[in-house]
Amino acid sequence: MVKIARWDHDGGTQSGFVDGGNCYALPAGQSVQTLLDAGLEETLALARQVVGSAAAVPLADVHLLAPLEPATIRDFVAFEEHVEGVRKSIDGVAGVVPEWYEAPTFYFTNPHTVTGTGEVIGIPAGCTDLDFETEVAAVVGRVPGSDGRNLGAEEAHRHIFGYTVLNDWSARDLQRREMKVSLGPCKGKDFANTLGPWIVTADELEDVHDAEGFLPISMAVEVNGEAIGQDLLSNMGWPFAELVAYASQDSVVRPGDVLGSGTCGSGCLAELWGRNGAQTPPPLKTGDVVRMTVKGIGTIENTVGTRREAVTRVPARTRPRNRVAAAAPSGGALR
Repeated sequence: MVKIARWDHDGGTQSGFVDGGNCYALPAGQSVQTLLDAGLEETLALARQVVGSAAAVPLADVHLLAPLEPATIRDFVAFEEHVEGVRKSIDGVAGVVPEWYEAPTFYFTNPHTVTGTGEVIGIPAGCTDLDFETEVAAVVGRVPGSDGRNLGAEEAHRHIFGYTVLNDWSARDLQRREMKVSLGPCKGKDFANTLGPWIVTADELEDVHDAEGFLPISMAVEVNGEAIGQDLLSNMGWPFAELVAYASQDSVVRPGDVLGSGTCGSGCLAELWGRNGAQTPPPLKTGDVVRMTVKGIGTIENTVGTRREAVTRVPARTRPRNRVAAAAPSGGALR
């Protein structure tokens, strides 16, 4: 199995392929984005060439980075079990809203705070309820002749270049406040997303899909070596092809876009808090190690760092609701 990765080695960042415990760098000037822009078929041909000719560097000697620098990140909420538990935790209400069943729902998160496996994730200022979210993400690549707009599910499936593991880190106390305004989440989510350890190209999982297009592969998460949750990726309400197609409606998907599955069932603490009626297991704290494994893709592991101590919330000013600007003072002029 050939995997696409980015890594640091001897003080420099390289992109290329991981095969058989070794890393093989792309030619100078090429990157993971080069591969996404070329498309899956050309990438597989290049992989055969590079792995057969480039110098091998042991995987154990490199530091893996996030496997790409995403153009955008759309994160869906595609697991019914997760929605049910988190709604109870955040809103205190049981059940799933009827609108969830009508169409996929996603939000855009921050592509500039993406981290890789092995990195320390600091706790954002003001957060006491740090959480993780266990997900799989599809990475979009180029399809010759397609502009990525208004795709049907079959064409959208061809745009899936590969898959990676995603941890959508979440500050639940910040998120609860934000979502009472019927918008967001924003600062509850935008401080970190972990992708990795690499991109497994879509052809490697093509034969795993079931008759409806779902991937029945196991997802699991543990904290400090203790199992927290486990699910199957096939328990999504929609297969990835339909998520990509929905994202493209009256819009566009481009090479380098990342689309998260949303959290699997029992794949985060907030869901368990909702079901247990208490913060059991407890929120993450400094020093905790979060490890996620998806069969056929790989494992990511991160340590929780210290909390940034700062006051970031700025209260609104109470303002009059004037409809006309006040007149300038006598003898004065607006400048």
